[in-house]
Amino acid sequence: MPYTYNKLRGRIIEKYDSQKEFAKVLGLSENSMSKKMNGKTGFSQEDIITWSKLLDIEPGDYNLYFFT
Repeated sequence: MPYTYNKLRGRIIEKYDSQKEFAKVLGLSENSMSKKMNGKTGFSQEDIITWSKLLDIEPGDYNLYFFT
């Protein structure tokens, strides 16, 4: 069963107003961002750490955002 990223999407919108803006900050294309958010490509450990720093997600909350 694939992960769902609804909480992560909400946090991105809350902090950056759109996935497009967050993708720019990350240096990702909109296509790459879309693939990650739709479960077509996975998140590396480095991705999780980088995204969490930018989104103010504590390590103890990684499961809530990345593994639901």
